[in-house]
Amino acid sequence: MSTDTQTLDIPKVSAYLEKHLEGFEGPLEVSKFQAGQSNPTFLLKTPSRNYVLRRKPPGVLLKSAHAVDREFRVQKALQDTDVPVSKMHLLCEDDDVIGSAFYIMDHIDGRNFMDPRMPEMDKAGRAGVIDEMNRVLAALHDVDIDAVGLSDYGPPGNYYERQVARWTKQYRASETEDLPAMNQLIEKLTASIPEDDGQRTLVHGDYRIDNMMFEKDGTNCLAILDWELSTIGHPYADLAAVIMQWQMPAGTEGRGFGGEDRAALGVPTDAEFIAKYCERRGLEGIDNFGFYLAFCFFRMAGIIQGVLKRALDGNASNPERAMKVGAYVPVFAENGLKALEGK
Repeated sequence: MSTDTQTLDIPKVSAYLEKHLEGFEGPLEVSKFQAGQSNPTFLLKTPSRNYVLRRKPPGVLLKSAHAVDREFRVQKALQDTDVPVSKMHLLCEDDDVIGSAFYIMDHIDGRNFMDPRMPEMDKAGRAGVIDEMNRVLAALHDVDIDAVGLSDYGPPGNYYERQVARWTKQYRASETEDLPAMNQLIEKLTASIPEDDGQRTLVHGDYRIDNMMFEKDGTNCLAILDWELSTIGHPYADLAAVIMQWQMPAGTEGRGFGGEDRAALGVPTDAEFIAKYCERRGLEGIDNFGFYLAFCFFRMAGIIQGVLKRALDGNASNPERAMKVGAYVPVFAENGLKALEGK
């Protein structure tokens, strides 16, 4: 049983798929995707078609983290909706096969934008991709969770109370140094949670452009990826996550538009993106958006603190990148405070 996150036991995987995956025929070639920190992900090539294997990392993990079973369930439930997802094939929860649970899905032959500025695109192309991001997000939040069998995918009650408590606990469990800005953000966020407005939708939890696959020669989204943080919750968390990402420094690390001329790029302002989303969902507007934005900065700080802790413990999927990402924890905490104060 291997605990290596960089490789797979190819004979074991191949034998399992020959037995359980209809139409599977080897020989099997395996390569690891370097993007992504949480659940190690591999491309499986066969002579007739390609698949993707996404596994839970081996070793001691935080409770409820790396839930590949939930990722599999939600994407399978969305197969016949307006939300683009890859076709799910099978879920294996037997740790004896490769050392941890995993699932198999179709490989999407599209393109992925790690930099939201999309330097390879022209102005019209960028505008099209961003509008498609907006359309897909509205479609996600309009999914009838009862009809697709996901009404029990998240507990009832105030989503933000639940999430702030959860990510505070996760952050404390992986804390590596005392950060006054994070302590202050946790305290202020807890004290300013809005009353539950009754909106209860499917939320992705990490909605951003680099978690989406687009057509190679167009702007249509082929699949949303990385559903690990998905649950039933409040839709504005996903919307604010997009705006949060855009406020980060430009480039492949910050993955934002900080300091960029958005109009020249063909990218809408925050207000324009929010207004288009509201139009698509029949909403008049969103009050107190600063709270939702601050919440997203807080949660991302908690997530990347976990990434940093795994790197320091020697369990990161991509250790070098994990250390770079981890350096952003104080930045996210400080930006969260600014958002809460309306700056």
